[in-house]
Amino acid sequence: MSKVVLIGTNHAGIAFTNTVLGNSKDTELVIFERSPRVSYLGCGTALWVGQQIANEPDNLFYTSLSNLEGAGATVHTETAVTHVDFDAKLVTAVGADGKEMTESYDKLVFATGSAPIVPTLPGVDLENVHYLKLFSDGQAVNALMDDPSIKKVAVVGAGYIGVEAAEAVRRRGRETMLFDIADTCLPGYYDPWFTKDMDKVLQENGIELHYGETLKAIKGSDKVEGLVTDKGEYACDLVILCIGFRPNNELGKDRLTLAPNGAFEVNLKQETSVPGVYAVGDCATVFSNALQDRAYIALATNAVRSGVVAALNVIGVPLESGGVQGSNGISIYGYNMVSTGLTLAAAKAAGFDPLHTDFEDLQKPAFITEENAKVKIRIIYDRTTRRVLGAQLASTYDISMGIHMFSLAIAKQVTIDELKLLDIFFLPHFNQPYNYITMAALSAQ
Repeated sequence: MSKVVLIGTNHAGIAFTNTVLGNSKDTELVIFERSPRVSYLGCGTALWVGQQIANEPDNLFYTSLSNLEGAGATVHTETAVTHVDFDAKLVTAVGADGKEMTESYDKLVFATGSAPIVPTLPGVDLENVHYLKLFSDGQAVNALMDDPSIKKVAVVGAGYIGVEAAEAVRRRGRETMLFDIADTCLPGYYDPWFTKDMDKVLQENGIELHYGETLKAIKGSDKVEGLVTDKGEYACDLVILCIGFRPNNELGKDRLTLAPNGAFEVNLKQETSVPGVYAVGDCATVFSNALQDRAYIALATNAVRSGVVAALNVIGVPLESGGVQGSNGISIYGYNMVSTGLTLAAAKAAGFDPLHTDFEDLQKPAFITEENAKVKIRIIYDRTTRRVLGAQLASTYDISMGIHMFSLAIAKQVTIDELKLLDIFFLPHFNQPYNYITMAALSAQ
């Protein structure tokens, strides 16, 4: 029997666990989780707070302690790992009762995820300053939405979590302000041709946008009373900080090789610089097929895949990651945006000479009058090699499945020219004979 210790039961940890338990009878799996419950589906937090789904948080856990134990794992919840001795192969942890325990391992897996970036600014420790990461964060913010004294909310950070948080609290009837140092929302995932549309959607639904502003302080004696930026002072009763995440590397940062942002560097088998020690999910790097290099792309889908890859290697089934493209999507007030690969700005920053081709049209022929919305598409490609580097689509229609083709195109280094006469079927119920993907590709320089 090989003994494996896993630290963390997030997306990556659960994917690792299910793969090991479902494919090996010769592995003893011991799991440490600092929270009371396992497998929180954090991507649903904003939907829960915004009451877009049943206000029953149990639905946001996709497995349970009893399920894992029933499948053969030993699970220690409310137990924080405090030290790892990599030479002796020992893990030290402390339970909720304060008792210390030590566990040996043959192989060790970090699924420690990421932690919210906490700014070093006055007032961040005031009551009613919250993040939106853990289940406990969702519980706290959801409870405050039932508090009539919370009338105005400031969300700081207009990335995915911030935009979703702003929609959620606005749906709960609160005056909502959204702040970001950038001049638009979602700049890490989309070009301005797309983000300006999302900004309009946010404004049309009553969210007050404050872009190009830097947070300087949060004001209040005990509770939040307002915040201060480099452009002014704003009264509010609740501040939700969504300014980004950092890899949770505390247990291994002094021994394992780290990427510039602090993530554990891993190879294509998810193994770190110490043999027999693996890292999966948001605490680790990934291989970007767009960049053809290591990168840090914290997405649930990447986490799940990394967990599967690590698990199979741990139980003796060799498998290398195929890399990722950073495929992602967002839906706010019914406006859907999806992207994969690099934006124009990211492609330029990476040293490419990028070109792009844009097209906008109805999803279906004009004679279809129901469920027929405009779609906009941008394909980004390299001037020299012509290979596709990224793609973005947006519509009130559900165009999400289209991005998967571009993800594969990036992974396989498909050129923009190979997309020009791609075999795309036509039926009026679904699309147009001159499909916008085809038309965008044909319009490329």
